[in-house]
Amino acid sequence: MSDPIDLTKPHRTIQVGIILMNSKTEVLDLAPIDLLNGMTLDFIGDFPPEVMPDEIKAKAVDMEFHWVNETGETAKLTAGLNILPTDTFATCPPLDITLMGACALTYKPTDSELEFIRKSYENCTAFLNICAGMIQAQKAGILKDKTCTGPRGMLPMFKAQSPETTWLEKRYVQDGKIWTSGALLNGLEMMRAFVTQTWGSEGPGVLAQFGLELGHFPDRDVDYKDAASSI
Repeated sequence: MSDPIDLTKPHRTIQVGIILMNSKTEVLDLAPIDLLNGMTLDFIGDFPPEVMPDEIKAKAVDMEFHWVNETGETAKLTAGLNILPTDTFATCPPLDITLMGACALTYKPTDSELEFIRKSYENCTAFLNICAGMIQAQKAGILKDKTCTGPRGMLPMFKAQSPETTWLEKRYVQDGKIWTSGALLNGLEMMRAFVTQTWGSEGPGVLAQFGLELGHFPDRDVDYKDAASSI
């Protein structure tokens, strides 16, 4: 059984998991996880005070990151990168925050992968899907009756495949603990929105907002009003 957590006032280490399929995962879809890592003392502890004042560092949050796949064997990322998972589905603790990025569109997840996605969704407080990472959540059935988005040019396909889901043309959408985003770098905008909504501007939120500004995280129009086309 998982130990429920209030992310704003955690009473224990926050367990963050990145679920990797037995396929190639897109590197840019996973990059937004570094905003959460940037809220940990492990990352900011060595920052000199002229970069980050000690009173900001004092807002650090204790998080543990799990890179998880079915076997624990090397996972493939795009652009020729590989990553050695920290956990298998069997060894991974219950997750509080879960993130999934896109893999090959034709990939068919195993029963074990679908079961772990469902289990992680049930246990977690936030399930973050970046780009077409939501396809595996869709296949696992956890997007049914939810309001979601996905890569802009693929929305007609998703609407045809899953009419029981309400699909919106937005850079990111939240429905309860399900977060979905448009393609690639829209994941950065979704992560900004998630962190801002979760931690606000007090307590750990002070550090979160500092990191957003220090890292110049994008904050474009959620409705694509600044974009020329749907492709």
